[in-house]
Amino acid sequence: MTDSSAWNPESWKAAQARHLPAYADAEALGRVEATLAKFPPLVFAGEARALKADLANVAAGKGFLLQGGDCAESFAEFHPDNIRDTFRVLLQMAVVLTFAGKQPVVKVGRMAGQFAKPRSAPTETQAGVELPSYLGDIINGIEFDAEARRNDPERMLRAYSQAAATLNLLRAFSTGGYANLRQVHKWTLDHIARSPWAEKFSATADRIGEALDFMAACGVDPGTVPQLQGTSFYTSHEALLLPYEQALTRRDSLTGEWYDCSAHMLWIGDRTRFAGSAHVEFLRGVGNPIGMKCGPSLAPDALLALLDALNPAREPGRITLISRFGDDKVEAGLAPLARAVKREGHPVVWSCDPMHGNIVKADSGYKTRPFDRILREVKGFFAVHRAEGTHAGGIHVEMTGQDVTECTGGLVDVTEARLADRYHTHCDPRLNAAQSIELAFLLAEMLNLEAADRGRKAA
Repeated sequence: MTDSSAWNPESWKAAQARHLPAYADAEALGRVEATLAKFPPLVFAGEARALKADLANVAAGKGFLLQGGDCAESFAEFHPDNIRDTFRVLLQMAVVLTFAGKQPVVKVGRMAGQFAKPRSAPTETQAGVELPSYLGDIINGIEFDAEARRNDPERMLRAYSQAAATLNLLRAFSTGGYANLRQVHKWTLDHIARSPWAEKFSATADRIGEALDFMAACGVDPGTVPQLQGTSFYTSHEALLLPYEQALTRRDSLTGEWYDCSAHMLWIGDRTRFAGSAHVEFLRGVGNPIGMKCGPSLAPDALLALLDALNPAREPGRITLISRFGDDKVEAGLAPLARAVKREGHPVVWSCDPMHGNIVKADSGYKTRPFDRILREVKGFFAVHRAEGTHAGGIHVEMTGQDVTECTGGLVDVTEARLADRYHTHCDPRLNAAQSIELAFLLAEMLNLEAADRGRKAA
């Protein structure tokens, strides 16, 4: 139950709003907001509550959160094959992590709404021409011309339509037989089959098949077990464009609580989680599970104040804290936060975003993320929680099912010279499918150690 005292869907407008676009035509913005307010919700309150219950188990140390998907969804790359391939890689990652950790994995996509991006500067200059920065397809276009960079509220309607179609396909994949564990061998993409991890995933799939055969031999028909026929899959995005979020906020007819029905889970970014923030004010009043990015600028006292504002009832599953420090700062930066949260008894999910603190610029000018730095941050995250006696409960990655060349390294060995081959991101570099599977197997080794440690303590 959220504390919605003195809150309504518009109360954020009296707070300090950063990283919101200015629209030149206020009447056009109002028309779009009114239209969206009449559209059906994209998700339902009951689904958000189900995710919150799953995350409560993770907060209690009885599960793991896998959250992944595009840095920024685009209108240009919208295609059912891209949705399917990202979903398929997330399924593969989840199978690897479940098999290793012997715990349920909660699957949440950065999908069906991740259209808006905060930028470090309001403008950019190319060849002496200065134009507004690209803020995501829901706001303006990536093409460098004045008309494309105009903030257009009509884009919200196209984003809604794309999100609805994406959700429709994701629901079909997750419940219509595609996620059946008997299909696990068929989830491997052609370009992953050429990677060094294909054989290892195939061996894992063989063991799963043997387990299902054993169940059948014992008289338990896997075809009648719902958990083996499909999976729960949730969506999430950064709740950055507040006019869009407000327009899709609905009062639940069963509980009377407000829910942001644009996604199951929303998060607050590192740039918008300050005291007095309009984004904090908006999200404190909705019943969805909420994520919050935690970076080097966040002090323990400030974090505790934000937790008190967002989750005064200390409801398990309500808050996921997503650390993003960089491989060389994670241990020193995360430990004081974990210690403070544990001391005050806030029931949170701790998740690691090893992407945002590890961006470097290659000599070619491309932004990239070295795989070894990503892995070092994950290892540092686990080390902190092992030392503090807290649960390393999740991973939050920007990835895609496509065979892109945006992050360097990994056993597929994407070099700086190869970045230009298939650099397709609309914003920051993403792990490709093979690198994502590799990260899952390396993460699985860490979860194996955690499981062994739990076993020793239980004994």
